[in-house]
Amino acid sequence: MASSREPWLLENGNLKGLSKEIRHGRTAHNMSSSSLRKKSHLTLVSKVPCRKLRQFLANLQEVILGTKLSVLFPAIPLAIVADCYGFARPWVFALSLLGLTPLAERVSFLTEQIAYYTGPTVGGLLNATCGNATELIIAIFALSQRKIDVVKYSLLGSVLSNLLLVLGTSLFCGGIANLRLEQKFDRRQADVNSLLLLLALLCHSLPMLFRMSGASDAVTVDPILQLSRASSIVMLIAYLSYLVFQLFTHRQLFEAQEESDNDENGGGEEEPVIGFWSGFIWLVGMTAVISLLSEYVVQTIEDASDSWGISVSFISIILLPIVGNAAEHAGAIIFAFKNKLDISLGVALGSATQISMFVVPLCVITAWIMGIKMDLNFNLLETGSLALSIIVVAFALQDGTSHYMKGLVLLLLYIVIGACFFVSKTPLNQLSTINSGTKAAIDTIFRA
Repeated sequence: MASSREPWLLENGNLKGLSKEIRHGRTAHNMSSSSLRKKSHLTLVSKVPCRKLRQFLANLQEVILGTKLSVLFPAIPLAIVADCYGFARPWVFALSLLGLTPLAERVSFLTEQIAYYTGPTVGGLLNATCGNATELIIAIFALSQRKIDVVKYSLLGSVLSNLLLVLGTSLFCGGIANLRLEQKFDRRQADVNSLLLLLALLCHSLPMLFRMSGASDAVTVDPILQLSRASSIVMLIAYLSYLVFQLFTHRQLFEAQEESDNDENGGGEEEPVIGFWSGFIWLVGMTAVISLLSEYVVQTIEDASDSWGISVSFISIILLPIVGNAAEHAGAIIFAFKNKLDISLGVALGSATQISMFVVPLCVITAWIMGIKMDLNFNLLETGSLALSIIVVAFALQDGTSHYMKGLVLLLLYIVIGACFFVSKTPLNQLSTINSGTKAAIDTIFRA
């Protein structure tokens, strides 16, 4: 009964209006992250006499200790101390990466809590914006320092990680754990995501093909930039249409698995554990901490590369996405073990689509506003890796069934691509050097 609930559960007023529809506002990302959460015991907190203090301690316990990744939270103050006291830069980089891991999962938790009050539509929009907040913030800080290569590498790595590592591990583990069961999933959701990924691939390929068409860099640099910005606007329009498709017109395609999951667990309605304003304040605070750690990561990535003897491309494409999305990735694999492939596919394909169709073009537009010339030309090696990955995944999911062999092939493809970037020793400032040279050539032509 509402009268028996603790004050921190009633912060936003009476919760009797919560319905099954709001519960259905959860996405595959939320459900994946929830697999790593643990129930908090508020016995001691409930005995605190002061209501405000009791509410704060309850929220603190739910947010900080309500995840199995809470053991990584000490890495956050350690990273700050390491930076303030001038510790070795690779240590700052490593501690910042570890600190980002639980923060990414907590952002998903807080957006889900806020969605209980705002409803499924606004909650879905909030998740669509914050679902890949870590990648977006790292990219913006890298842009502010004009490290365009780091932006491109990290975003490409996030897409490859979701398509090959997460999806491959999920299909492989799910196939091994359910050898005697026929694994099926809803093809309709996978088809929509595959179409959007192919559109993103086209927008990434055209600038590269334009540059390779035979004209010199001095002639093609401005048209490539203009084409990239126009393509980014098209991709953002397509992503907004996808949100309308997902949240309004065809919502049932993205909620079928969740409904069956609730039925299996008795169909009991879930309730928020923190209030609306508390969730909003915690979300702002978590975002601020992510911003701080992201700045550390961008500032120290080259030092870590030099110290460890690993190329920046390998760190950005392989290490950053694995650590930054570890919670989400683990949740997708856990649901694959339970033979709930729709959730696993929703996490992997949904994240890849969100990064390709939202985060990448948003970075191009943001760079445009900041006066930075970032285009969609990811060069031949990077674009070829992306193209092969999308095509292989589309073929693997075309029949609506799965087995461990499909997952194994995706994993092996990820290993080969990782090995390719591991042996690649391309300098980080190569692209900047090329851009400076082409700009100088253009200036010479106009002076002549």
